Amino acid sequence: MSISLSSLILLPIWINMAQIQQGGPDEKEKTTALKDLLSRIDLDELMKKDEPPLDFPDTLEGFEYAFNEKGQLRHIKTGEPFVFNYREDLHRWNQKRYEALGEIITKYVYELLEKDCNLKKISIPVDATESEPKSFIFMSEDALTNPQKLMVLIHGSGVVRAGQWARRLIINEDLDSGTQIPFIKRAVAEGYGVIVLNPNENYIEVEKPKIHVQSSSDSSDEPAEKRERKDKVSKETKKRRDFYEKYRNPQREKEMMQLYIRENGSPEEHAIYVWDHFIAQAAAENVFFVAHSYGGLAFVELMIQREADVKNKVTAVALTDSVHNVWHQEAGKTIREWMRENCCNWVSSSEPLDTSVESMLPDCPRVSADTDCFVILKKIACFWCCQMQSHEDLLLCFLL
Repeated sequence: MSISLSSLILLPIWINMAQIQQGGPDEKEKTTALKDLLSRIDLDELMKKDEPPLDFPDTLEGFEYAFNEKGQLRHIKTGEPFVFNYREDLHRWNQKRYEALGEIITKYVYELLEKDCNLKKISIPVDATESEPKSFIFMSEDALTNPQKLMVLIHGSGVVRAGQWARRLIINEDLDSGTQIPFIKRAVAEGYGVIVLNPNENYIEVEKPKIHVQSSSDSSDEPAEKRERKDKVSKETKKRRDFYEKYRNPQREKEMMQLYIRENGSPEEHAIYVWDHFIAQAAAENVFFVAHSYGGLAFVELMIQREADVKNKVTAVALTDSVHNVWHQEAGKTIREWMRENCCNWVSSSEPLDTSVESMLPDCPRVSADTDCFVILKKIACFWCCQMQSHEDLLLCFLL
């Protein structure tokens, strides 16, 4: 039996209750009978029979998956790609399984950033105490000392973390399509400093403490009849709440609360913090950004907050499917003019690669993108080279 089937079992009862409650006094007995029936249904046990335990492996090997030599996620025994609908008609369970695998892949990518890309994991805030929530970014050894050039990568919103563009592409396609690793390796090989932001790591989750509310009826001066009436209402309310909680959370998952990271509580805050404490201190003469989706919005917000500094250090910005909006973000005329000259936004389009795409926004040019990340790498490098025509150093053409 699935959760959806359990809902179908209970649905007629709920409908009958709703219809009866609309009736007159003669229907009260039926309402009472139906309530009694519902109270005797052990929904907790019913749901446990419907849904397997939400206990998933904490390693790729435990899931019986591994990345092959092409960076594709494949089943160790069958060689097949990842299957989302592992248990038929159990969408919630399948989704939880997918999320558990996604967390493992996030850690796997972190390991690749350190071992394969030779990046360092840097904790933030830089002055964090031992007990407060922390986040981190990744940097190359020479990120702050490289005198020539620095590449900064910002991913989009959602479940992705540092080093990722899209979790779905990592799982369903390969590591080159879904991660920033091709960008990082090529940049490091050609002598670029690299900083990888982590704008979605805004808080840590801890288990919510249980609050015990003590009844004050014993010390009340209210008449006994009134106290009994209030206690009865309170018990009925708790009964309904517990009933709903069993349906919503049949396996009694832990209730979690979020503790936000100081000065990094949002992607925008994170971008500004990393700029102030790292990028602004970097020795590089030319700083280049690659920002995807919401990362583009975070960059525009950075410009609004640090306009003069950004203009002074940043040579060019490559955006991919950026969701920024210069009107909603109230970017001034000087920022819009700078973006027209120094930014380009490659967007999803059915048009051939690099075809101009119309935009209602008066900011940077928009052109059609290719789905191949290596093609985008080449186009970004070409764009950066054009931005550096006034410089003697045209090493950014390394990707052509």
